[in-house]
Amino acid sequence: MNVLVIGKGGREHALCWKLGQSPRVKTVYCAPGNAGTARDAENVPIDPKDSKELVRFAKARDVGLTVVGPEEPLVNGLVDAFQREGLRIFGPRKDAAELEGSKIFAKELMRQAGIPTAEFRVFRGAPDAEQFILSREVALTLRPRGRTPVRGTQHCRTAAEAIAAIEAILDPREVLVPGSAEVEIDERGKRRSFKTIEEARRYVLSRPIGLVIKADGLAAGKGVAVCKDLGEALDAIDQIMVRREFGRAGDRVLIEERLDGVEASVLALTDGRTIIPLESSQDHKRAYDGDEGPNTGGMGAYSPATVLTPELMAEVEREILVPVVHAMKRSRRAFRGVLYAGIMLTHQGPKVLEFNVRFGDPEIQAILMRLRSDLLDALEAVVDERLDTITLDWDPRPSVTVVMAAEGYPGPYERGRPINGLDEADRIEGVKVFHAGTTTRNEPQGPRIVTDGGRVLNVTAIGETVAEARERAYRAASSIRFTGGWFRHDIADRALNPKASSGEDETA
Repeated sequence: MNVLVIGKGGREHALCWKLGQSPRVKTVYCAPGNAGTARDAENVPIDPKDSKELVRFAKARDVGLTVVGPEEPLVNGLVDAFQREGLRIFGPRKDAAELEGSKIFAKELMRQAGIPTAEFRVFRGAPDAEQFILSREVALTLRPRGRTPVRGTQHCRTAAEAIAAIEAILDPREVLVPGSAEVEIDERGKRRSFKTIEEARRYVLSRPIGLVIKADGLAAGKGVAVCKDLGEALDAIDQIMVRREFGRAGDRVLIEERLDGVEASVLALTDGRTIIPLESSQDHKRAYDGDEGPNTGGMGAYSPATVLTPELMAEVEREILVPVVHAMKRSRRAFRGVLYAGIMLTHQGPKVLEFNVRFGDPEIQAILMRLRSDLLDALEAVVDERLDTITLDWDPRPSVTVVMAAEGYPGPYERGRPINGLDEADRIEGVKVFHAGTTTRNEPQGPRIVTDGGRVLNVTAIGETVAEARERAYRAASSIRFTGGWFRHDIADRALNPKASSGEDETA
């Protein structure tokens, strides 16, 4: 059978690699692929958004199964286009893919189905969202000092009230002598004095909150802000709804309470009736060691997630996976494909951070490293709605994936930097280097693999223990060199020492 994998990242390289191991597969094509998929499959220069050309290619090359990697083609209806032409394809239809395409749709579905998740509010405009943020309780006492027309102590319950009082006390139109007026802000006995509105306002907005701001639509994993204070929340709203950095994805925003606990990822295959969870994993979203820095698409993962005990996995399946599949079926959006549940393990039990409708990246790299069964058999069973006939066999050994990133990621970065040491890394026992952001550049001395993305490589290793898998992955990563390349140094520390980096805030 010929198989087509759509996408060009590390996830797609892992899928090509694993599908290519099936004795029933003749050729694996990857559209458009990268320098790594070119080694394990045959690249096809077709844009994943070009559904007509993908359908044409699948027909011309007698493709027996197409597997969609990224979320955007799913949300845009690629599966629908293939099915209309009688072509077999793995992934949810457009209406079911809205589970990831709209965070608001997903939250409202969870509310209706009784699936545990954070409390939330939906906003369609920046002014209303900003007003909600400023209505948060701060409990500040303000006292005018010096030559100001305002007299008396003011007890401010919300940030909006405090800012209004500051502007009245320090109103430059009323303060006759510049610098002669101050406002004293008392917070539970801690007093600070300010002479300018901007300084006082900045102090009020530095009050801590536990909120997460999310763009409703797809934003390449970057439309989420975990806000430590009021100022960060207002900045996130401005970024999403005013500056429109994520385009139409920011037409609406979701504001929800921040969940505290330990994060884990649960992926499951489902044909709309049967659910088969894959082995658990744990992602590392923040850019830097110790879960510091901005959110990324994921800087590493390991499998299994030691925090997800068999009892917790059973609870996740019972309280989250089964209800969401049933809820989708009741809403006439039958879900067939892989369901990704980002979970926060809180003191009240597992709660959903997000649902995705495709294999997690970089989680699937670590998971597929441990899969002994034929992946093609499992994906076909989903497409043919006979998943109840499949069982999956797993390697008990743990695996670790370390993401190597380009200088500047998750911000702006340069492309085209030559990569050295790939063959040396691949020769290390138990190691597979999956390419995420690479391409091949023709040079006088021959083809050269160069960087072509923010997350460049997914260095994955398996070992008898987490420590061994981790050591192999880092040894391989250290042997690979490209200018400005970097990686986190604490991937899988949570498995070795649960107190090392608990991931105790929402980073989805």
